[in-house]
Amino acid sequence: MKHFNLKVVGRVQGVFFRAFTKEEAENLGLTGYVTNYDDGSVYIEAEGEENKLKKLIKWCHKGPIFAKVEKVEVSAGSLKNYNDFSIL
Repeated sequence: MKHFNLKVVGRVQGVFFRAFTKEEAENLGLTGYVTNYDDGSVYIEAEGEENKLKKLIKWCHKGPIFAKVEKVEVSAGSLKNYNDFSIL
């Protein structure tokens, strides 16, 4: 089990990025949360198997159809043992 923090920058608010992230994470069996930041970015904390986390990271570089992702910052973090994946 690994924990990654992601900050997704670009046109990522107002394009259902959080909802699609939740769906993608749940399909991959990941736990954590996704939220909007005041600076217009989206922040994600995700936990699960490393190969599944890498799939989520890859997905975040593209995002949903109306998103325009400029960059994704990824850092490792400590496990928090989330029970599910939620939108905050």
